[in-house]
Amino acid sequence: MWLKERMSMFLYSVLPPLGLYGLISQYLLKNPHHLHRRKDTAFYCTQISHRGGSGEKIESTMEAFTNAVHNGTQMLEMDCHLTQDGHVVVSHDENLLRQTGHDVTISSLKLEDLPLYKETLEVTFYTGRYSSGSDRKIALLDDVFCKFPQIPISIEIKENNQQLMQEVSNMVKRHKREDITVWASVDPTILKKCRSINSYMPYSFSMQRGILLLLLFYTGLLPFVPLGESLLQFYLPRIINRTYIPEKRILKKRWIVSLIDKITMRKSLFKHLAARGIQVHLFVCNEYEDIKAAFDLGATGVMTDYPTLLSNYISTYRRED
Repeated sequence: MWLKERMSMFLYSVLPPLGLYGLISQYLLKNPHHLHRRKDTAFYCTQISHRGGSGEKIESTMEAFTNAVHNGTQMLEMDCHLTQDGHVVVSHDENLLRQTGHDVTISSLKLEDLPLYKETLEVTFYTGRYSSGSDRKIALLDDVFCKFPQIPISIEIKENNQQLMQEVSNMVKRHKREDITVWASVDPTILKKCRSINSYMPYSFSMQRGILLLLLFYTGLLPFVPLGESLLQFYLPRIINRTYIPEKRILKKRWIVSLIDKITMRKSLFKHLAARGIQVHLFVCNEYEDIKAAFDLGATGVMTDYPTLLSNYISTYRRED
């Protein structure tokens, strides 16, 4: 009898405030403007080209970037590394074996000694598909900035290299494009260093911050927490083991991918972020059905290896504001 009374008292004292918390949290999730000023970034991008559109031209080359912009791309996504003699070059890999056939690293070579890309290169996120082009030269970041001064660019930094980060920042400042160049890295330590070097550049979620974002969302705390990021860039899980075959064994398990999909692909989360001015880019969508799925989930932008395909989809199925 005593235990039953204590339990009743506990429920009467705990459930009402929890219910009120839940109602307030849900209301603010849908109406974040009551607590947060909407971010006002200098760009809003629906069409993003992964590695410059590596399905249509050889990845990360000037020819790829030019083709992407010509076909409607609003943002270029790329990775940067530093040569032995201090030049910032655009390349996904630091080791060039996959891209060039030569087992060498960018950091061990001078700019003039960098090998050419292979004549044909497999598209990482579209297994069995290959791209080719007349340009096989590894591009300089400075050349990209010179040719596309008004195009937003997302730069992923994979190496914990202070000199690389500083050189990228200096170049961004020199080209007066701090408001349209994004720091990106899955590594929170690297991203923190990038931001300490240049805090004026917008930045995306690191892996650690992305996990925290999900925890805040599922506990109902997200509407109450300020967010400094301007972009969330994440895999569209449905592509895994279909167009994209991962190297990690754990991602080859269907139930793992299904779980990731159910946990991360939350339309209410994406709508909340968008309402706060945080853009949501899902990647890498190389088929119409995946592009449609990304937009249906509430993505504000889609990243693809096929900029012409995405542009055709946009013009056929969507009316942009």
